[in-house]
Amino acid sequence: MGLSNYVTGTLNFVTMALSIPIIGVGVWLAHKHNTDCVRFLQWPVIILGVFILLVSLAGFVGGCFRVSWLLWIYLFFMFLLIILLLCFTVFAFVVTNPGAGRALAGKGFKEYRLQDYSMWLQKRVDNSQNWIKIRSCIMDSKICRNLNDEFPTADAFNMANLSPIQSGCCKPPQSCGYTFVNATIWANPTTPSADSDCSVWNNMNLCSDCNSCRAGVLQNIKEDWRKVAIVNIVMFIFFIVVYSIGCCAFRNARRGHFYSKAY
Repeated sequence: MGLSNYVTGTLNFVTMALSIPIIGVGVWLAHKHNTDCVRFLQWPVIILGVFILLVSLAGFVGGCFRVSWLLWIYLFFMFLLIILLLCFTVFAFVVTNPGAGRALAGKGFKEYRLQDYSMWLQKRVDNSQNWIKIRSCIMDSKICRNLNDEFPTADAFNMANLSPIQSGCCKPPQSCGYTFVNATIWANPTTPSADSDCSVWNNMNLCSDCNSCRAGVLQNIKEDWRKVAIVNIVMFIFFIVVYSIGCCAFRNARRGHFYSKAY
């Protein structure tokens, strides 16, 4: 058996092992966000991981046993996988490039604006069916209610390092001029027309229907997708190497098949 066949089999065994963390990332996203919350996030990652697993299995068997037709199928789908991975990675960076928190003077947290993010992401949270599920998950998580125990005073709250979702969904925008009563109760806005979210805030549902809440969710999504995209870059480079060696293994397998028929 040619060296390239051994290497192809070994590398595809490694790739099969690496596909498990990719599937795990999708499962992590599902667990972190809840499958019903942001379903559009985790399923592309899980499907990509399963696809890598199946393609790598074909390459492993084809390389180790010099099955030329299986190697041909493997190389065809590996090429598609490389293109898919490249497109997904570029897409992830493009749609998550816009958007960042805005620092506030004298505050430990940032505020987020929906219009700062890409239109593709905005449409995901503007969809009423998607947002009802996401909002339900945020409210069920009690991520806002816990702030009362953590930051009982206005000074403590102002210095809090709030997460994007906590900043966007648990309090009204600072520009509204609400007075702090506790972390989840605010009263008497001095500039209620400063932001459209000022009139949406209420002390029962908090800012769960605010655009700032949607922006906080998108910031959280952006951070998660950037982590996935970095992993994809590493995988892309690795797959290019594997594909090149796989082409050599395919030639060796065909050459071996030709000689076996000749003799």
